[in-house]
Amino acid sequence: MPEAPHTLRRFFSGMAEFTFQTHLGVADPPLIDYISDLLIRFINSNSIYRIRNVTGQRLYEVAQMMMEAEERIGDAKREVHRHVGDFTLFWTGVYPEALKKMRSTGSQDELVDYKEQGKRAYLIASQIQTDDQNASSDVLNRLSHQYDLCAYGLREVRRQWENDGDGGIKPFLIG
Repeated sequence: MPEAPHTLRRFFSGMAEFTFQTHLGVADPPLIDYISDLLIRFINSNSIYRIRNVTGQRLYEVAQMMMEAEERIGDAKREVHRHVGDFTLFWTGVYPEALKKMRSTGSQDELVDYKEQGKRAYLIASQIQTDDQNASSDVLNRLSHQYDLCAYGLREVRRQWENDGDGGIKPFLIG
């Protein structure tokens, strides 16, 4: 994904910092930066659905992503688990109303608990030692243990951008 415009990066960083520090009392800059980066990365729907199976098919369901994670090793395994954590945190936090449709009857995700899978995925990712510098194991571990708080914080970020007069900036998905 091309670098996000500086204005959009500042917008999400400011919203996340304000929400997590002021409203929730979370003074954890690396965690807040990770949340801001998650919002920036997931502006592009190609980033949301970037995990592919061995035949190159894009995976849209958490159950499929978890099966794919089990087939990988090292950095690749960590990255898929991390993505599952990010994917579930994004949907449970920012767009929880979409979960019912995503887990509809007949879907492989019908019985998947996104929160539990997200917590588990972050924990697994935090325990895999790799050269990946994109996310520290400590941050991934904190995301696992503070998942519910982070999901709530993301709902609050969304509430703010929808209700608090953001100067006409409305996040949207592209791609």
